[in-house]
Amino acid sequence: MASGNDTIYVKADRNVEVTKPEVTLGDVIKIECANSSVTSRVKTLKLLKFHDTDKKNQNRTAVSILKVIECIHEAYPNADIQNMGETDFIITLEEQRTAGQAVHWIKTFFVVVITFCGAAFSIMAFNNDVDVTKMFGQIYVSLTGTESSGFTILELSYCIGVIIGILTFFNHFGKKKFTVDPTPMEVEMRLYENDIQTTLIEDFSRKGKELDVGSTSHSGNSRT
Repeated sequence: MASGNDTIYVKADRNVEVTKPEVTLGDVIKIECANSSVTSRVKTLKLLKFHDTDKKNQNRTAVSILKVIECIHEAYPNADIQNMGETDFIITLEEQRTAGQAVHWIKTFFVVVITFCGAAFSIMAFNNDVDVTKMFGQIYVSLTGTESSGFTILELSYCIGVIIGILTFFNHFGKKKFTVDPTPMEVEMRLYENDIQTTLIEDFSRKGKELDVGSTSHSGNSRT
């Protein structure tokens, strides 16, 4: 049994995926202690067990870090536990299925087509709304004194400028990034993921389904 001087550091990420129904602390959190035997033992402590899966072969539950501390204190009552991560986190049981290469290529093709068509429609709708063709024609007449043919240096420069602007804004071309900064799409995806995780945790908490201290030990399991 650990002495009062043993300090156990735990760190949980906001969202963790597992592939087996019986979940131990080592499966979902990072654990560190000066006493290596304590670290090894804590990693094997059972946190919960998923009893069944839904139609999508996926189960999900929210867990409070207090439940983790409670599990550790059952084995080491005198341990000093320091939480370095999230206070609430989500555990998802998901059956790992790898789609075939052909399926990935088909999905990629449809995403590329939809993205291209959507972007093209947005650009054309904007140009039509502000009547860019008429504006360029007026600018061309003012500068040269002759009527525009509809395809001049202005239109060509505009097309090149749109391409450069898109590449600069998204900071990405194929597999190449122009800077080390995350792209705007990556930032938006992370914000979207954070919003989903916050909503799930709050939903579990309000419904009283979060695995917390005082709840059924090692067997609680909620579904969404």
